[in-house]
Amino acid sequence: MKISVIGAGAMGGAIVEGLIKAPMFKVEDLCVSDPSQAVLNKFAAMGVAVTTDNAAAAAAADVVMVVVKPWLVEKVLAGIKDALRPACQTLVVIAAGVPSASVCQWLGGQCPPLFLCIPNIAIAQLSSMTFLVPCGEGAAQETAKVTELFEQMGHVLLTDEQHLGAGTTLASCGIAYAMRYIRAASEGGVELGFKADDAKRIVMQTMKGAVDLLEATNLHPEAAIDLVTTPGGVTIKGLNEMEHAGFTSSVIRGLKAGLK
Repeated sequence: MKISVIGAGAMGGAIVEGLIKAPMFKVEDLCVSDPSQAVLNKFAAMGVAVTTDNAAAAAAADVVMVVVKPWLVEKVLAGIKDALRPACQTLVVIAAGVPSASVCQWLGGQCPPLFLCIPNIAIAQLSSMTFLVPCGEGAAQETAKVTELFEQMGHVLLTDEQHLGAGTTLASCGIAYAMRYIRAASEGGVELGFKADDAKRIVMQTMKGAVDLLEATNLHPEAAIDLVTTPGGVTIKGLNEMEHAGFTSSVIRGLKAGLK
């Protein structure tokens, strides 16, 4: 399977790194198109084919991924439209807030089976939470293939276009929210007397442990919390102080703000 990634900024670059690490793909089957020579040099050094010609990258691929800022999607699609082969390619557009109707309109009769996709930057470490929307009957026939592709780099949830924005704020933006908690807790650890690097490692391992525990037991988070909240103990006192400061409300408000 030959895959071309058009746009290798923060997200596109993370996807390429994930593709390189995933066992399903061969580095010689990957192509990156980007205007930045520094970006191209980086991936060329890893064995990836590189170009500044989006149309050439699109023409050579079985799966074409367009990973650019939302306001650039129309321009990029216009540049690769004549190079696409709808009968034998799959198009994946990774750009928040770009509707499938617009993509189809911009491409006219040159639209291959289309997927809208929102991963997060942990895809570089094969740990993404990725949302995937098959658009139309043509995409339905390719869903298993595209799902398997992204499952090589984390978890995939097939959803509909209506919920893609919610998925974006919950997981793509959400990874930043999780990192902000790590930063805040690490700063608290410094105030408690730990060195900054030690505090960060403590918080990261604690978060990893929480995730591993929930995955292993399938407990509701509140049920797992009950395991460590001794009546009158320090854990419940800390939790209540966080709630007094609006912890849960702040998280929900932040997530909802991402949809505005």
